[in-house]
Amino acid sequence: MTEVTALVGARLIDGRGGAPVENAVVILEGERIRAAGPASTTAVPAGARRIDLGGLTLLPGLIDCHVHLLTESRPIQVEHAERLAERLYRGIPFATATLNAGITTARDAGMTPAGMRTAIDDGLFPGPRLRVSVSILSQTGGHADWTMASGLDPSWITSDMPSAIADSPDEMRKVVRTIIRAGADWIKLCSTGGVMSPLDPPDTPQFSPEELAVAVEEASAARLGGVMAHAIGAQGIKNAVLAGVRSIEHGYMIDEEGMDLMVKRGTWLVPTLHALRSVRERADADPGSMPAWALPKLETVARAQRETLPEAIRRGVKVALGTDCGVGYHGTNAREIGLLVEAGMSPMAAIEAGTRVAAQLLRMSDDLGTIEAGKLADLIAVDHDPLADPDRIGNPATVRIVIKAGAVSKDTDGRVGH
Repeated sequence: MTEVTALVGARLIDGRGGAPVENAVVILEGERIRAAGPASTTAVPAGARRIDLGGLTLLPGLIDCHVHLLTESRPIQVEHAERLAERLYRGIPFATATLNAGITTARDAGMTPAGMRTAIDDGLFPGPRLRVSVSILSQTGGHADWTMASGLDPSWITSDMPSAIADSPDEMRKVVRTIIRAGADWIKLCSTGGVMSPLDPPDTPQFSPEELAVAVEEASAARLGGVMAHAIGAQGIKNAVLAGVRSIEHGYMIDEEGMDLMVKRGTWLVPTLHALRSVRERADADPGSMPAWALPKLETVARAQRETLPEAIRRGVKVALGTDCGVGYHGTNAREIGLLVEAGMSPMAAIEAGTRVAAQLLRMSDDLGTIEAGKLADLIAVDHDPLADPDRIGNPATVRIVIKAGAVSKDTDGRVGH
């Protein structure tokens, strides 16, 4: 018989944008939510296990739409001296830290094989529910071509993470199909240069419109979640939006024409403010962790973002939470909520960006993003009011309870038990 659990006494922010519910009741039955609402109108079923969460705030499990669970920013001599198996095992604590930070679902934006998704689903180790893009598509010399000026190519190429360099529509079709064969849920491509790539300015457009359109066509034919485009410069952003990508990642140098085009086409923006902030923090704390050629590019895009994101928010671009953790420190993902508020979103809108809106982007709204009857029981409990103090949730210690599909993953105070 499926156990019924009643979570009582907490403040409830259900992800739907309404006012918080004080003294809420959330009824869990197995892996699903049976009911949620005020104690005055939500009856606790007879025989239900009752758990008092007084003093905590309940939220939907957070969704990070841009992580790299197998990477971390390290000095290049360390990064490329490591065996592949070491990197794969390193992903286990990264996944656990991400889940413990309140991220119950994540979209991995590249360099993580589909096997990690399966291993988490099979319970081999704890981590967020994953949607993966496997390899990152790039043109030769583009953002995900890691070849150095010396000609050294330090990238990992395996059957699980195949080569993703393409230089024509036909090559794009072949590479996308190969990545789909490797188990991708999403296609990740680069329509501009970047900060952390060695040879390209961040605002240069990459891939032709025809190449981009082929990627979208193939992803649609395979019924994937869609195409996510690393895009920093204005023209590359517009090229990707016109090709039909579902989300623009970063978007730091977007122009007003691009913003209006995203609104018209319904394209999501995943701003990854966490990446900009944490790269600077890493560089200050450990100068050797950042190559010298990346820092001037970082300053350029950070200056642009301080102007463009507030305007994009004002114009109504749909914003979903994504962090680029892997560039930033794993397990600090929820910092993005406070950074979105700093950029001009209300605290409630920033929370929705990491819950309801993120679930819409990932096509997972039937199961995730809000706390309401029928949804998967993905919930977190924090020790404060995140509407009053949105920065505090970025400290993973403030996330006291994490429940993923009805199973308790974290219970700092021992309130929930089994």
